This record gives sequence, structure tokens and C-alpha cells, in this order.
Amino acid sequence: MGAIDDEILRLEDEIRNTQYNKATQGHIGRLRAKIAALKLEKEKRARGTGGGPSGYAVRKSGHATVALVGYPSVGKSTLLTHLTGAESESAAYEFTTVSIIPGMLQWKGASIQILDMPGLVAGASRGRGRGREVISVVRASDLVLFMLDKEHLEFRSLLAELEGAGVRVNQRPPKISVTHRDRGGLEVESTVRLTKVDADLVKQVAREFGLHNGLIIFREDAPVDSLIDVLAGNRVYVPGILAINKSDLISPAERASILERLGSHRPIFVSATSDQGLTELKDRIAEVLAFIRVYMKPPGEAPDLVEPLILRKGDTVASLLLRLPPETTQGFKAAQVWGPSARFPGQTVGKDHVLADRDIVTVVIQRGSRPER
Repeated sequence: MGAIDDEILRLEDEIRNTQYNKATQGHIGRLRAKIAALKLEKEKRARGTGGGPSGYAVRKSGHATVALVGYPSVGKSTLLTHLTGAESESAAYEFTTVSIIPGMLQWKGASIQILDMPGLVAGASRGRGRGREVISVVRASDLVLFMLDKEHLEFRSLLAELEGAGVRVNQRPPKISVTHRDRGGLEVESTVRLTKVDADLVKQVAREFGLHNGLIIFREDAPVDSLIDVLAGNRVYVPGILAINKSDLISPAERASILERLGSHRPIFVSATSDQGLTELKDRIAEVLAFIRVYMKPPGEAPDLVEPLILRKGDTVASLLLRLPPETTQGFKAAQVWGPSARFPGQTVGKDHVLADRDIVTVVIQRGSRPER
């Protein structure tokens, strides 16, 4: 363990031994900033020496990628098999899944890649049990599917491991902007009343990251941890779903106890062996991934209502064009849209038009170019 690791451990011990109250919250905030800055420095050095974790070589495919995360032996491999038909090589020891096994879930025309990975254990964010490699795959995924069972209900511990690696589950990026300047010192502004930080604390935290000149604007009453996330610049924000496996072995009283223990984290109860709850789980995955179906209509012809293009909520005509062969979209002039996103049938729109589920689209190209679907 190097000097940076030693210092991180020392600062973490200091935080644990400091009673949190209004008088100490600023001090604790500065300690957390120091830890985050040290972790960034450690990553930077590792990359410079070629010693940084490269993660698993997983080729993303399909319309979205779901990372299957849980403790060893909760049934992730069995769930993958029942959702996708893929088989995972496993054995009865701590890290049963010996490599990442991809499977493809089909849902109403969408192909959803699901990755079964080694189980996370305590210390994963520090590299124990292939933790850093596994978390690197989570960071690149579109959704995290957490799996627990009644013997492994430490959900907050799983979240803590991801939090320690800069993964924020079911959170949104803070409404804080940071502008770097060459001179002039640090300025702090806000569009709302700040009750969780003050200008002095903001400046002290910023300096831990080497920011001495710039403008920081708060557009929400955010805590110091949110500021640290913005200054660190390496956080990812991923939606998550929680499933409790082996539900066929859970009594009604145990189910009530599990719900009480998990609080606001409302799980889906499933059984990977009996398929109980799997339809609900599939629908929930698709709902969170926010797929939309767009049907193409060749000019002067009927729309193809059999094979839609699968996009995501918020995608635009420009996103649609990227899914079409490039040689067929050269000379793009406009698009005509019928459906929920159109103000009237056949509305002519540009590339920045936001599409909606079940839209019908005709792509119009410049005269002299081949019309395309």
C-alpha cells in the first residue's frame, strides 16, 4: 500500500472518529474533498504507469446494456439463463462467476444486453475480488440490476461500494457549474439560498482540487458532497432496479420484513428458477431504459409497422439518422413525422426534433439523392 492509500485511510479514520454536527460539517466536508482529490491523483498516476485497471473487455451490443450486480451465490447466473438463455460457468466457491457472461433479452423489438459479473464483496471499490474491474463495467452500463436474496440483504453496502468508485445510482448530476479562469481568484454565486454550504467552505473544497481561480454557481441548495462530485469530474449517474431472488422461498412475514428493512428501495420479488416475477422485471427494465419505437415510412409508401427502430426517450431525428446506413442519409433535407411528437400529421421537422414512441417518420433528402426510409 502506497503513501496515497495510507493518507486516504488516515482521513477516513478521522471522519469516522469525528462526531457529525453543525460545527464539524465543514471540517468533514474538507476531509471528504481531500479523499476525493487523493483518489483522482492515484488514478492519474496509475494511468501514467500503465497500472490502472483496464476493466473487462466487454463488447457492448443491442440497444442498451444492463449490469447484473449482487453478492456471490444470490442466483445471478440462473437469472441470466432464464432471462436470456445464456449459460454462465459457475462453481461453489466465493467468486462463482469466473468471467463476465453476456446474454441478450428480447423485449418488443428491443435487444437488451445483460452482463452477469462476479459478485461484489466488501472492499470491491478498493479492488478486492476483481471489484475495480467489475465496477468499470457498471460505469459503462445503461442500467444496474441489483440482485439480493433473503440471506444477503445488505443493499446499502452494495451502493456504498459503487459510491466509493464514483457511481451514483438513481441520482441526477448536481446543478452546480464550475468555470475555470486564469486569474481573479474564486467567486461563488447562487440562484437559490444556500443552507448546506457557505462561500468559505466552497472555496476551501475547490482548492483541494487545485482550483484557485474560477466561478462556481449553485443552481440548487446542494450539500458539499455534490460539489465534490462536480469538482472530481469522474462521476457517472446510472439508473438502478432492485430484485429479490428466490421469492418462492420467502414467506409473507419475511416479505413484509424485507420491505420494511429496505425502506424506500422498493424491490421486485422474483424467482429465477420458477420464473415468478420475471415478466414484471422485464417490463420494469424496459420502462427504466425508456425505449421508444419509431416506424419508418418510405416516401409515397405505407409505413413499416412490423420492424420498428428502437431509440431512447429524448432521442431526436439526428439520433434516428445515426441508426440508418450513412450512404442513405447523405443529403438530408428534412423529416416528416406522424404520431405523438408531431403537431399535425406529416409535420416537417429538422434534426433537432425530439421523437416519441410510435412515431412514423419519412426521411427526405435533397433532390438528386436517393430517397431513404
